[in-house]
Amino acid sequence: MRFGVTELFLLNLLSDSHSTDFEVHRNWLAITHSLPVSRWYYENTSEWTLDYPPLFAWFEFGLSHVAQHFDRNMLVVENLNYASPCTVLFQRLSVIFTDMFFIFAVRECCRCVREPKGSLDVLSRPSFVLGVLLLWNFGLLIVDHIHFQYNGFLFGFLLLSVAKHLQSRHLQGALLFAILLNLKHIYLYVAPAYGVYLLRSYCFTRSNRDGSVSWTSFSPLRLLALGSIVISVCALSFGPFIAMGQLPQVLARLFPFKRGLCHAYWAPNLWALYNVVDKVLVLLGVKLKLLERAELPQASMTGGLVQGFQHVVLPSISPSITLFCTVLSILPAVVSLWLRPRGARGFLRCLLLCALGSFMFGWHVHEKAILIAILPLRSATKEDAGIFLVLTTTGHYSLFPLVFTPAELPIKVLLMLMFVIFSFTALRKLHSGQGPLLHPLECLYLLGLVPVAVICEVLQAGLFLLSPLQQKLPFLPLLVTSVYCSVGVCYSFLRLYISLLTQEEKPKQQ
Repeated sequence: MRFGVTELFLLNLLSDSHSTDFEVHRNWLAITHSLPVSRWYYENTSEWTLDYPPLFAWFEFGLSHVAQHFDRNMLVVENLNYASPCTVLFQRLSVIFTDMFFIFAVRECCRCVREPKGSLDVLSRPSFVLGVLLLWNFGLLIVDHIHFQYNGFLFGFLLLSVAKHLQSRHLQGALLFAILLNLKHIYLYVAPAYGVYLLRSYCFTRSNRDGSVSWTSFSPLRLLALGSIVISVCALSFGPFIAMGQLPQVLARLFPFKRGLCHAYWAPNLWALYNVVDKVLVLLGVKLKLLERAELPQASMTGGLVQGFQHVVLPSISPSITLFCTVLSILPAVVSLWLRPRGARGFLRCLLLCALGSFMFGWHVHEKAILIAILPLRSATKEDAGIFLVLTTTGHYSLFPLVFTPAELPIKVLLMLMFVIFSFTALRKLHSGQGPLLHPLECLYLLGLVPVAVICEVLQAGLFLLSPLQQKLPFLPLLVTSVYCSVGVCYSFLRLYISLLTQEEKPKQQ
């Protein structure tokens, strides 16, 4: 069960701990409750303006009618950074309550897992291991219940949609995913996997003997049914704003390209490595007197601000470049899914690669987006398990800076250790007799997270003789965390593609 003693302990202990996202959602409650619909996407009293799709705005509107019974003052737009005890209680209870949908979705996913025959202990049951890895997910616990967001509720739609496809209920799966896209548009990351899978495996009703598509089996009625579902959901979501002539304003809020390549804290992706290479080249240029320090820009990408930034030595990256790189990164997975669908396993592998490719190369990627790639990753094979352990350990550790107060340190360390220990123990048991799950260098890399964590926490706290360094470079811990974790994420992305290409060769050998 997702909500036990630990959840209540976190709820009570961290009741006064607030993040930026806590105020974001309180402000959205106030906007949707106090203002007419025509002003929702124009309101800017707070810097945390409404920038989620309309269905999520209606979700906040519904929550606000419950919130008014806790504290009406939280629904006043002008009450910026309002955090009364009743407000905190309501916000946290709302996350817990909506996570019930996540629990239901996990149950449906576990029902799709085939269990091996024979009497087995629980750690040898794939459905049990999958259920625990999803329900006791470290990233969701700290992001939703400490940092504060509604990712569990949203991931419930994603997992339930996947489960419906695994059960061959494709129209239901398409409906759930269409709703999800209109709740949070970040799930556009995995839309190519859905589109190609449904077109190939649902609209084309059969394949040729060699696995290629049978063009004569195309069903226009099935395509019409899918299109009707997607268009209907989008019409319900965006229709009122289109009628008011506000679609350009809504889209401008949803896709704020002026925010810059990277978020304030670099997500551990390729651009983090690109940024640090540029900084190293700048330092070398100054040292070799090839660059003048006085002529360098004063703004820093690690300054803790969401802003545009121009690289100094390397070419600066534009949104169009990130789009090109993202499309290029997911194209092999999408093509593979079209040519050799491979059923549910092929769909899940493509979904994962689309999520990870978008995280690796996207524009202004948030560090929390790594969860979209971690949660759907299955560990059905030994190779999958090894990739999962590297990606989940690295990706989850990269979320540490989100919870940074001294009171939160023992909790996040304890939760992370519990999740990692279970992951390693359960997956080793599940794939016993097949050799080690990780290579020696992978083990060495993961062990390196320990000294990185210690150093970063010491720097963050400004302890001992390191305090002058911490004052001079206050965001150095973020840079170190991001760059070190980006190595593991990039490595996992490459291993997944190698695995995909290797699988494509097997039929030829047979």
